[in-house]
Amino acid sequence: MRGGGLWQLGQSITRRLAQADKKAVGRRCFASEAEQKKTVLYDFHVANGGKMVPFAGWSMPIQYKDSIMESTVNCRQNGSLFDVSHMCGLSLKGKDCVPFLEKLVIADVAALAPGTGTLTVFTNEKGGAIDDSVITKVTDDHIYIVVNAGCRDKDLAHIEAHMKSFKAKGGDVSWNIHDERSLLALQGPLAAPVLQHLTKEDLSKVYFGEFRITDINGARCFHY
Repeated sequence: MRGGGLWQLGQSITRRLAQADKKAVGRRCFASEAEQKKTVLYDFHVANGGKMVPFAGWSMPIQYKDSIMESTVNCRQNGSLFDVSHMCGLSLKGKDCVPFLEKLVIADVAALAPGTGTLTVFTNEKGGAIDDSVITKVTDDHIYIVVNAGCRDKDLAHIEAHMKSFKAKGGDVSWNIHDERSLLALQGPLAAPVLQHLTKEDLSKVYFGEFRITDINGARCFHY
């Protein structure tokens, strides 16, 4: 999407997201067209000339009417808005959610201040990488995690298996998979100025790795 139209696009999309129903999430596979899951913005993509392709069980736009190269240059020079709702967001809650997560990832979760996050890696018992992930410490007893769509099944199975063992030993932790939410990525040098038109939050005071719960054009959003 061209930088000059991002503000109008943001208004349209936030209205759609605010009215969205809960969405079921697809399996980790390249499904047939009939089986592919659709994000809440699927109709918007199609109406605006998005070329839809299968990805990790979802029908996602690989490009619009301009070329991939043109879109890439525009993102670097202006800004682009990406629908990444196929990715899986989940919350860990409970007084022991931090020590629990530290058993699964390489990040120093305990050292994170509330309202901050980091990129990390889930590892297996031998230290091998399972998947990379972004984790955010909302509060000391609430961690928000985003995992990749293609690794969703194995990531969730890994977390669930360790959670059962952790809780059996008295650990206080629970989880919720946020299939009802959508995820957008606004990237490029004009990202902050464009988004500033849609929120009263002073984005100049939000730094890399920080997290806010922000009203964006009337929609309550996790902003990071």
